[in-house]
Amino acid sequence: MNFASRHVPGALKLSQEMAWPYRREDWEFAAMVGQGLALERAGEVIGTAMWWNYGEAYASAGMIIVTASAQGGGYGSRLFDGLLHATDGRSVLLNSTEEGLALYKRRGFTAWRTVLQHQGRLTVAMPPNGRDGIRPATAFDLSAIQACDERAAGMPRSSMVAALADVGNVVVIDHAGGVAGYAIARRFGRGYVIGPVAAENAEGARDLILAQLARLHGQFVRIDIYAERGLGDWLEDLGLARVGDATAMVKGQRPVSDGAARIYALANQSFG
Repeated sequence: MNFASRHVPGALKLSQEMAWPYRREDWEFAAMVGQGLALERAGEVIGTAMWWNYGEAYASAGMIIVTASAQGGGYGSRLFDGLLHATDGRSVLLNSTEEGLALYKRRGFTAWRTVLQHQGRLTVAMPPNGRDGIRPATAFDLSAIQACDERAAGMPRSSMVAALADVGNVVVIDHAGGVAGYAIARRFGRGYVIGPVAAENAEGARDLILAQLARLHGQFVRIDIYAERGLGDWLEDLGLARVGDATAMVKGQRPVSDGAARIYALANQSFG
C-alpha cells in the first residue's frame, strides 16, 4: 500500500531496529517530499520503500527496510519491485550497503561511484569563513540555487532543493552576482547533516563546508561525500571520521553534469 502519515511510527521503529539514526521528523520530511510503499502484517509495519522523483527522467530510491522477523520471505523483493513499477520510465539512483548489492544487481542496477560517510562531534571551533563571495543565501537566491543544483546534479531537483532550503541554513558562492555553488546544513539524525554541497571545484566546496561548520561547534555533524571528489582526508583532519561507505548504483542512464559545478556532498544517502 502507499506510504501514509500513519505509517511513520512503524517506519521509525524499523529504522531503529536497523540502528539507522532517523528521527520521526526525518521520516515525516522524507514522506512529505517523496512517495513510498509500506507493508503491514497484523497492523504492524514490516517494510518500507521510498522514492523521490527528479523531473520526468530520474528518481532516487532509499529507506528500503524489511524487519528482521520477515526477512527471507520475499518482502524485500516485493517492495522493491513495487518501487520499480511506480518509477517505470525513469532512471533510478540509489546508494547500496554491501547487503543490498545482490538484490539490486539482479534488478539491473550497476555500480558507478562510491559514497563515503564522515561524521563526528565538532570539537574544534571553526573561524567564520572569510573568503570573498561566501554569503548567507536569501529567498531571492532560491531559483539560482535550484539552477546551480540542476547543472551540478544533471537532473532537475527543484522541489527537493526548495524543501531542504526551507528547513536548513543555506550559504552560497556569489560570483559576479550569480550563484556558483551552495551548501545546506539542517537537523538530521543525531545532529546536523551538511549537504547537498555543489561547487565548481574542491576549494569552493571546502569553503562552503567551512562556512557551515563555523555555526556548528560542539554539534554532531555528518557529511556524505563522493569519494572521487577528494575531500575525505580533509574531513578526517577536521575530526569528521570516515565511518562507512556505500555503493552508488543506477538502473538506466547516469545523470551528467552540465557545466563546471559538481555535487560534492549529498543531502543524505536516500535523497542523493
